[in-house]
Amino acid sequence: MKQINKLKKQYNDIEIPSELDEVVRQSIERATITKKKRSPVKQWSLGVAVAAVMFVGSINVSPAFANSLVNIPVLGSIVEVFTVQTLTMDKETYQANLKTPAISGLDREGLQTALNEKYIEENKELFKQFKADVAEMEEVGAGHLGIDSGYEVKTDTEQLLSIARYEVNTVGSSSTTMHYDTIDKQNNVLITLPSLFKDDSYVEIISAYIKDDIKQQMKDDGNVAYLTVEGADLEFRSIQANQNFYITADHKLVISFDKYEIAPGYMGVVTFEIPSDILSDVLVGDTYIH
Repeated sequence: MKQINKLKKQYNDIEIPSELDEVVRQSIERATITKKKRSPVKQWSLGVAVAAVMFVGSINVSPAFANSLVNIPVLGSIVEVFTVQTLTMDKETYQANLKTPAISGLDREGLQTALNEKYIEENKELFKQFKADVAEMEEVGAGHLGIDSGYEVKTDTEQLLSIARYEVNTVGSSSTTMHYDTIDKQNNVLITLPSLFKDDSYVEIISAYIKDDIKQQMKDDGNVAYLTVEGADLEFRSIQANQNFYITADHKLVISFDKYEIAPGYMGVVTFEIPSDILSDVLVGDTYIH
């Protein structure tokens, strides 16, 4: 038990360097979507400073520690996703429940460590801000506030792992923010939306399809609504170049929008599966999307 508590404290005490976003960006830029073999990456210890090319530090945990936190779902024979940390508050009208995922088993330790430490830092910052908001509300003597975060494995194949992370904020009504990571487990590459395409023409192609699909959905179902008033500022016009996405087990591209992003709140998080045939001419290859 002492060892478990010690490991848990190491997780809670991890300091995330400010260079994280830059390291992840550089890691993505260097990664190529090919089947070339990569040389093994040296494992590093916790507490070592940031190197020029990749994060140092390891947040691999012992099986005993991991199992003490959650039953670990095995994704294939190697890669695992588990809950490494849960931050909670249950205080009268203030509730928080933040579950932090971690990945183990990727051959590329630098990518794995960068993602894992990013997940930890995200929830630490959310919890820190939540406690600050609670303190402000307590000063005025009233209020209701809640936050939940967690994750879901959207895709788990021999090749691909797609993880969705959600954040639900409740202040009267609730809002939901999504984040996705899609990883090529065989080549140890973090896949970005732009990296799938030859150029930025995909933005217009996908946006045009979504516009048409929105119109068709609203025509077919009176309960479906989007922010599509002609000429209005809220009208959907285009996806972002780095729009939220994931790839399904049958190699389809799914574009995701947060609650309230393009539709009224009752529609929740909205997703669109994009037909692969309209993307074929602009895809870099058919390894991931076909």
